[in-house]
Amino acid sequence: MKKITKCVIPAAGMGTRFLPATKALPKEMFPIVDKPVMQYLVEEAISAGCTEIIIVTGRSKRAIEDHFDSNPELEQRLDDSGKFDYLKKVKWLNEMANIVYVRQPYPKGDGDAILRTKNLIGDEPFLVLFWDDIIDNQDWATAAQQLVKAHQDTQSSVICSYTVADSKVSNYGILETSDSSSQTFQVERFLEKPKVQETQSRNAIVGKYILTPDIFEYLEESSPIWWDGETRLADAFELMRKDKNIHGVRIEGEWYDNGSHIGYLKACINYAMKRDYLRDDILEFIKTFQ
Repeated sequence: MKKITKCVIPAAGMGTRFLPATKALPKEMFPIVDKPVMQYLVEEAISAGCTEIIIVTGRSKRAIEDHFDSNPELEQRLDDSGKFDYLKKVKWLNEMANIVYVRQPYPKGDGDAILRTKNLIGDEPFLVLFWDDIIDNQDWATAAQQLVKAHQDTQSSVICSYTVADSKVSNYGILETSDSSSQTFQVERFLEKPKVQETQSRNAIVGKYILTPDIFEYLEESSPIWWDGETRLADAFELMRKDKNIHGVRIEGEWYDNGSHIGYLKACINYAMKRDYLRDDILEFIKTFQ
């Protein structure tokens, strides 16, 4: 069994839903309190045993590279002023993992972004984390750790899933299965944003995966079949499913969909409430709207 040591983080999207903020600032660098979403993802990958982080970037994404790079001037200023706690946090950013960058010249879909990492991944299974999704789980394990365990048990590609309400079904890709009780289940069909009456499943796809290296063959086979020239991971999964098992995992934790305004704001409030020095003031502020 090969150990998972590599994580791919696609970060080349334009973030149009958050314009004008994303005109100059990558959506992946949006802060949740005082830490950008991208750092949460890198930390999650590290928690699952990854030591190699491959970030797929595009134009206007330089801020991501700068964040994980050294900043001698800032470090010296913090050292001179005796702000050693801040200095430790800043220096750790360029020591936390080996991070490399791959450029996606044009936004041609999530499948295309992953396909560009083929030569770096080789023949190993690997973790994939998308910016849109954060799972908060302090009680047991991160979402990435849960996915790694499911992969070890099934030796297959594994898709993160979260149970959603009827009203949310049409917002997400849905995994169908005949196994309604197990945390890890075999995927029998993929549905792209179905109407609620079209499926009994409430297993929404969350943008976190363990992929076996043969996914690249299916990405190449499915590339591109859409009028917009995009290569989509969901299409590759559907091709793969016909040849071999793919499993979903009903993840434990609280899911925040950063791809929506309300999801991102909820994540900010949730993580702020975990800070003792912020909690009381936030609660008091929220009361002013009641």
